[in-house]
Amino acid sequence: MGKYFGTDGFRGRANETLTAVHAFRIGRFLGSYLCKRSGKRARIVVGKDTRLSSYMFEYALTAGATASGADVYLLHVTTTPSVSYVARTEKFDCGVMISASHNPYTDNGIKLIDGNGEKMNDEVIAAVEAAIDGEDAPFATGEMIGRTVDYVSGRNRYLAFLLSLPRVSFRGLKIGIDCANGSAFAISKAVFDALGAQVYLTGAEPNGTNINFDCGSTCVSRLQQLVVDRSLDLGFAFDGDADRCIAVDEKGRIVDGDGILYVSANYLVARGELDGKGIVLTEMSNLGLDRAVEKNGIVCVRTQVGDRFVYAEMVKTGYLLGGEPSGHIIFRKHETTGDGLVTALKLAETVLESKCPLSCLTEGYRPFLRELLNVRVLHKNQIVCDKNVLDSIARAEELCGGRIVLRASGTEPIVRILAEGEKNCKESAAIIEDAVKKAEERLCAES
Repeated sequence: MGKYFGTDGFRGRANETLTAVHAFRIGRFLGSYLCKRSGKRARIVVGKDTRLSSYMFEYALTAGATASGADVYLLHVTTTPSVSYVARTEKFDCGVMISASHNPYTDNGIKLIDGNGEKMNDEVIAAVEAAIDGEDAPFATGEMIGRTVDYVSGRNRYLAFLLSLPRVSFRGLKIGIDCANGSAFAISKAVFDALGAQVYLTGAEPNGTNINFDCGSTCVSRLQQLVVDRSLDLGFAFDGDADRCIAVDEKGRIVDGDGILYVSANYLVARGELDGKGIVLTEMSNLGLDRAVEKNGIVCVRTQVGDRFVYAEMVKTGYLLGGEPSGHIIFRKHETTGDGLVTALKLAETVLESKCPLSCLTEGYRPFLRELLNVRVLHKNQIVCDKNVLDSIARAEELCGGRIVLRASGTEPIVRILAEGEKNCKESAAIIEDAVKKAEERLCAES
């Protein structure tokens, strides 16, 4: 991670840690760099979520890019995966998504996507960071000044792509969708309606300040109640930019990313469509998932947290399915990054094709007990390497009979603690939490 960019873009509190000036300077760099690299006028596609500040950052970045000679194509309110899809399929030089994903509306972020629809590589990110603190490139003048293009047609082509994915009609299927008052509100119902499903929405009235507030993939209770009250077949909860999906079965029970991977892996292997008979997980996936899929001869490979790392490992191994418990799921046959809508469509197809309710399809998966704590700190990178904190891990692992995962968040000033095992997970996590807090106190006193 650099000074500004983490594992999923430049994210921070709007006009405090991430300002309109940052967005303008990023746009200035992208326009200049991409025009030089291609030797012609660069094309950048930009999307945003529903946050109050997203319009400000969109306009600031666009002004910077066009001032440097690039043409900017605006998808307006859309999902992160749609920007990735359009950048990849319509040969853009890069894509930009204005979103802070599952964070509250007071935060925002800038995600950079390359022309292959993948997260921008570290070399370019390092150059962007240098440009933020350095001198601006020369302004374009005369006919070299870039233009802004309304590009709703690009989003419509993404919708057509989504509609092409299912192999069955969804007629008769009753689905609940929580749009998190974010990007999915303008897309998800249209897609499922067109496929014949009966759709019930919640979290679909964005006002600029209610994105992710008591709704979406990080707060699924409203969707659970909707599914139970309406006797729906299943439900889907997205996050603010709809690259995550958490499911709810017909009984109102949560099926997280690990549960979705279990169902999807079994479905694909039964159809002979899981090349290599393997899936890619992160270190945060439950050990119970490994045990469950291994019974069907499916191999699990683990990598570090972040869907960019999941996708890189999928390319390396040739595996076609991977993801995270948070709901970032990648079907590599169709996409290069996590897409909540693709996940929802594939899971609905699985339920229909299997002729089984979702609760039946998850029966073979028994997750280990786990406790996950987030500790807000100022020195996250030092803390995860602190000797006293590391020494506490051995004690905690012995207590829970499993494993401890300690990591610095790539997007927030947080240290994440996962205790997983067959017993005493809360007590084990508390041991690490205490060590983290003591380390933070010491580091604050020293600074």
